Amino acid sequence: MADLFEKFKNKGSLGQYQQNAEGYYIFPKLEGELSNRMMFQGKERIVWSLNNYLGLGNHPEIRKVDEEAARDYGLAYPMGARMMSGHTDLHEKLEGQLAEFVSKEQAYLLNFGYQGMVSIVDSLLSRHDVAVYDAECHACIIDGLRMSTAHRYVFKHNDISDLEKQIKRAIEKVGDTNGGVLVITEGVYGMSGDQGRLKEICELREKYDFRLLVDDAHGFGTLGETGAGAGEEQDCQDEIDVYFSTFAKSMGSIGAFVAGDKEIIDYLKYSMRSQIFAKSLPMPLVVGNIKRLEMLRTQPEHKERLWKNVNRLQSGLKEAGLDIGKTDSPVTPVFMHGGINEATNLTRDLRENFNIFCSLVTYPVIPRGQIILRLIPTAVHTFEDIDTTIAAFKEVKRKLVAKEYPNEFALGTV
Repeated sequence: MADLFEKFKNKGSLGQYQQNAEGYYIFPKLEGELSNRMMFQGKERIVWSLNNYLGLGNHPEIRKVDEEAARDYGLAYPMGARMMSGHTDLHEKLEGQLAEFVSKEQAYLLNFGYQGMVSIVDSLLSRHDVAVYDAECHACIIDGLRMSTAHRYVFKHNDISDLEKQIKRAIEKVGDTNGGVLVITEGVYGMSGDQGRLKEICELREKYDFRLLVDDAHGFGTLGETGAGAGEEQDCQDEIDVYFSTFAKSMGSIGAFVAGDKEIIDYLKYSMRSQIFAKSLPMPLVVGNIKRLEMLRTQPEHKERLWKNVNRLQSGLKEAGLDIGKTDSPVTPVFMHGGINEATNLTRDLRENFNIFCSLVTYPVIPRGQIILRLIPTAVHTFEDIDTTIAAFKEVKRKLVAKEYPNEFALGTV
């Protein structure tokens, strides 16, 4: 055990980066009211790092319901797991409304998105089955697969030809194991912003026998005519066997849900260890999420404002000569080239001189020499926020290309 912890005492170069980055680049402290502008290290910044797509996280109607629910029920109620003592009519009410909204027969609440997806993957797959998943699937899916005893094949991101190749391999494999094939993809990929090619994946079912699991964390509330997600947007919601999303983005809350045919959801209710052995979702969150879903369903103006901002931001960035990849969702990555040290200097410049706070992604999350600055537009951003940001990004891109940022780590403290 002593040897196990020795490596943490003798940190190498990565450890030095970690020490210099904490509090500024990682584990930053945003303060003040949840909004498009917040305080960071004593200065107001335009914030592009919150997945509060529809602005519901701090909406006055939401705050009122959250406050009343906390007063009426407290944070402890209901005590215990759903199976034992934590089940209520309001949990069932929210599940029914969610199922109806995403056009599924039944839904089941999950305490957290990450935890829930890990458990869904683990529960659905046995050692006889094969999972075929996109190379850019979220960590919750990857970790669920790591826990699972199933065989797994990965296909190149959004590459339908490679997916078909892997499905053929999987079907051949389960011919020997007497198992099934589960294809796993996302409605929207949270780093690149492009939608999973759900329609084309579903069309493969005419040729091959498999089930489909979709993680639609970023699509729920933002895509589709009603906001029901990427499946609705691509007109294939009925073809999705297991639909998953979280409350942590468009709903601006905590929790998640899984939806599908009653037979599938009943099986998951009795199989997901992360829910069976965990305390029930607290009542204030259940009541608050009922209100959030009501506003998502009945107040389309929030999604309309979001997309006005998305379109202005993305078109403005492209007109300014910036690379935003293939995004067709609100997620807006800006791709640049440079090392970690240049990236920290660029990010520090954005924060200190342009008062813009956005997420920085570098190696080892992405290949060496690449930089992603990820912007998440929301319904509460203003056109002024957007125009200011486009001008700032155009300038930092110029400085990066001109090699005006030093090739040494920029300390975050000011």
